[in-house]
Formats: sequence, C-alpha cells, structure tokens
Amino acid sequence: MDNLEKNRHYISWPVLALMAFVTVIGFDDIIYNFKNQGMGVITSWILMLFLYVIPYSLMVGQLGSIFNQEGGGLSSWIRGTNGEFLGYFTAWTYWAASIPYVVDTANSVVIGLGWAIEGSGKFQDTMSNGQFALWTLLVFVVFIMVQSRFKRSLELLSSIGGIAMFGMTVLFVIMALSSLGLGGHIATQPMNLSAIVPKFDLKYLTTVGLLIYAVNGCELIAPFVTKMKNPRREFPKSMLMLVIMTAFLTIFGSFALGIFFDAHHLPNDLKMNGSYYAFQALGQQYHVGNLFMYLFAWTEVVYLAALLSVLLDAMTRMLISDTGRRYMPQFLRKTNRAGLPINGYLLTCLLSGFILFLGIFLPEMNDVFNWLLNLNGIISPGVTCWIFYAFMRVRKNPKQYPSEYVFIKNNRLAWWIGLWALIITAIATVFGIAPQDVAEFSPIWWHELVINIGAIIVLIGLGAVLPVITKREEKYGVAFSKSQCFTMLLLTITTMILSVIVGSTKLVERNLIVVGIIVCGFVVVYLVGKRRPQ
Repeated sequence: MDNLEKNRHYISWPVLALMAFVTVIGFDDIIYNFKNQGMGVITSWILMLFLYVIPYSLMVGQLGSIFNQEGGGLSSWIRGTNGEFLGYFTAWTYWAASIPYVVDTANSVVIGLGWAIEGSGKFQDTMSNGQFALWTLLVFVVFIMVQSRFKRSLELLSSIGGIAMFGMTVLFVIMALSSLGLGGHIATQPMNLSAIVPKFDLKYLTTVGLLIYAVNGCELIAPFVTKMKNPRREFPKSMLMLVIMTAFLTIFGSFALGIFFDAHHLPNDLKMNGSYYAFQALGQQYHVGNLFMYLFAWTEVVYLAALLSVLLDAMTRMLISDTGRRYMPQFLRKTNRAGLPINGYLLTCLLSGFILFLGIFLPEMNDVFNWLLNLNGIISPGVTCWIFYAFMRVRKNPKQYPSEYVFIKNNRLAWWIGLWALIITAIATVFGIAPQDVAEFSPIWWHELVINIGAIIVLIGLGAVLPVITKREEKYGVAFSKSQCFTMLLLTITTMILSVIVGSTKLVERNLIVVGIIVCGFVVVYLVGKRRPQ
C-alpha cells in the first residue's frame, strides 16, 4: 500500500491553477465586458474576484472532493444531494446552456476565418443574417462529421490553442502597457478614479450575468481536487494563484483596452470584432502592420474549431450517458455502429438551428452576434445556481457528506456564503433577460426580450418534456407515430416562423399577438401528441 501511495501521480497546485485558469477566462471575455461597462468594468472585476470568484472556486473544490467517486460532475452533485430526477434535470439544463455556447463558438469560427483570410471584417460585412446562419450551420455539420474521426487530435489542439490564447492575451497586456513608455497615449480620457467607477443602475444589473458567464467554468476542474497530495493545504493555494492570474488579466487587460479604445465612444461591433481591432491597433503601435492580428486570428480559429468539435461530442455524450434510461427517451439513446448517439447530435443541431433562426430577423449581423452572446449571460449563470444549491445542501448535513477539503469549518457561515452566491447569481440571471446593446424599450428591445424568453422556455422546458416522452415509450412501445412526429414538427416550425415574423413588425400589439400564436401552437401540438400512436 505504501509503494502504491509512493508511486501515485499527484497534481501539483500550480498545475491545477493553470488548468482552472484556461477554463475560466479568455481575451474575448475581457472585450465583451469592456463593451458593456467601459473602464468601470475594472471595479466590477475587482468586486467579482473577491466577492464571487474566490468563494465560488472554493465551494467547487469541496463538492468535487465529496463526490469524487462519480467523477465530480455537476449533475452528480445534485443527484447526490437531491435525488435522481433533479440530477437528470441539472444534466439537461447544463446541456441546454451549452447550446447557445456552441452556436456562439460556431459564429466565432466563421468570423475568425473572415479575419484570418481577408485581414479585415469585410467577409461578414457582405453577408446577410440568413447567410450568416447558413455558414454557421455548415460549420456544425462539418465538425460533427470530423470530430468522430479526429477527436483525440482535436482535444490536443484545444489544449495547445488554449495555452496559445492565454499567451496572446498576456502578450497584448504587456505590449499595450509597454507602448505607453514608447510614446503611446491613452485613448480614454479623462483617465482618473471616477473613470473606473461604474454607474450602478438597471443597465448595470443587466450586464452582471455576462460577468458571471466570463468567470464560471471552474467546476470542470473539480474532479482533480482529490488527485492532489494534500487537498486541504494545496487547493486554496491553487485558487489563490487562479485569482491572482485572473485579476492580472482582467484588470490590466481592461486598462490596456482603454489605451487603444475610447471607453466613452466604443465601436458598435466591438463584441464581434473587438479582439481583432485590438491586435490591429497593437500592430500599428509597434509598426508591424497586421502581424499580431493575423497571429491572433489563426490562433482563435484553431482553438475554437477544436473546441467546437470536442464540445459537440462531449456535451451530447454527457447528456445521453449521464441521465440513464429512466428519463431519457430511447430514440435519443440510440447509437450507430461507431457508438455515436446520432439522434443526440441531431437534437443538438435542431436546437442550434432554432437558436440561429430566432436571430435571423434582427436588423444586422452584429445584433445577432450580440444577442446570442447575451443569451449565454442568461442561461449560463442560471445553471451555475445549481452549484451553490448543492453546496448549501452539503453544509446543512455535513456528517452525511465527508470531504478531504472543507471550505470554511463553520457550517452556518459556509451555508450563508452559499446563499449569498446563489442570490447574486439568480438576480444576475433574471436581470440578464433584459436585452443589452440596443435602446431600451425600442421595437428591437421588445423583439429581443420575446426571443430571450422563447429560447429559455424551449431549451429548459424540453428537459421537463423528455421524461413524459419516455413514459409514453414504456406504455406504447413508441412515443409517437411517424404522422404525429411530422405534424408536431410542422406545427412547431410554423409557430416559430409566425412568431418571429410578427415580432419583427411594427404592430402596436405585436407582443400580445406573438404570445397568442405561441399559446395556440403549444395547445395544438399538445393535442396532437396526446393521442395514442397508431
């Protein structure tokens, strides 16, 4: 036993910190939130790091330590504290939250290719919203076909790309700050203390969800906590290192953006093209043309392409395998000769197409990109709420859940901190539903609000429907006949098209009409599906 312990491979705390860092923050995250809050985001990052990121990461460490035999996944934490059904529903919501993320990733691949080939944003400027959606769907189809053949190599490319992306971000921060010593000037003026204090109003509250979206993902390293030699002593060191690296990148990264961009007059398409603009500006400052931009663009394409392929496979397999036979319909668990859940991939593509379709009738492609990104700022924090809920359950019954690592020995204090994090995340999720990047209460604002709510209802609500479908399979052998499936699909598509078309008009009562169309469509689909399959 001593020899086995001696030969066991442990993960050192610096390595774990680096693994966590790659999953937590990226250059694009800094750009997105800089666009939302300007230089005031520096204060927001500081508050987030101390009041949210530190307790969040340490809670994840304890949960990963408790449920290490089940792989430490989020759904296993909820299953272990709240039962089988809630574990399934958590797995579903975690998967549903990945849909906007993979669509956003596919969009970014298309945009990145345009910059990498054209050296500018001309490629996407010449596309309509429909063409943008078709290109994105084409990327989906290609990578679903590719990932099964090259999965291992793509995982390696994801790791290499992630490290390279981190290197490019650090390079940008250091060189941007160094440019000030070479005669550069700060574009954001005045640059003083008041410039970095955000205005805490309703608009600010709608942007907090995207901040949380930027820093979450730490739960992915939870299974590795028990692979440390002394988790109780070493894990806090890892999280401290994570916070220091994140603080450096977010605070100084935001300041560096303020050097090249006037935070009071930011480009409208900064979220979509800001990363490329930033490296273009850096190249101009150092008189090397577009060199840095091309390096970043190809790094982005390689990283995102590999990440997309791995995500499409991992998220589908996780859902199908983690929820088991009790709640997941048989047709979704069906695999082909290669063992791939082909119908699961099809469902992923259909829901991704649904999300893309919702954005087609927005005025510009930039609006589509911003809306999709902000949708991540709603659904992703909503799923993160499960983490804090599981932690509160654990600390309420500490004897039932022993752990090698414990975050705060006082159970009552730990429970209240968990509640604090849950409330903050829930509030950010609710306020995130309000559209951003458009004029408040304008026609496009109301349009985005409707499609935000519609996307949430479909993505999350479908998880409650699947167990009902499973029961029908058990009762009748098949859930629905072919004619029922065709009719329900046709009705659903028709309802979607009518809702989006009416929502895009200037009718005074368009929102009420859209709600009526959706309700009628739901009722008719329910009546068709309720019938016994013939």
